[in-house]
Amino acid sequence: MKYHSLVIATILGAAIVALDQSIKYCVTQIMALGERVDILPFFSLYHIRNTGIAFSMLSSFHDISLIFLTLCIIIFVLWLWWNATEQKKLLQFGYLLIIGGALANLIDRLRFHYVIDYALFHIGNWSFAIFNLADVVITIGAVCIILNELWN
Repeated sequence: MKYHSLVIATILGAAIVALDQSIKYCVTQIMALGERVDILPFFSLYHIRNTGIAFSMLSSFHDISLIFLTLCIIIFVLWLWWNATEQKKLLQFGYLLIIGGALANLIDRLRFHYVIDYALFHIGNWSFAIFNLADVVITIGAVCIILNELWN
């Protein structure tokens, strides 16, 4: 049964990475760095480079340190996924989302030494942090894990 789960995990992870990298490619090809394109009254595309992790935390760290940290997190979450029981589908799904999102951002960091971010939610002068699809997938994965713990 683990082989079947491994195949599904590989397909899901590859799909997340491919979609994230495709969007990032389009953003970098169509938009200049720092350019903002309003899509909706509350949502814009805004091409930036994030040298840190979520919310630009640890941006003063060297990218080798961030690559190592990301790899450690991916390995740890892979271990958690592998050791989760087959009955805990939401938990396993959450782990897979985190792994896929982390891999997608890791590819950016390895290629460019930064992560491409582009999604901006805003209302008037207030705005949320600029992020990307991989960040959304990681967040959804964390929510799945929290929901699994609350339900159990």
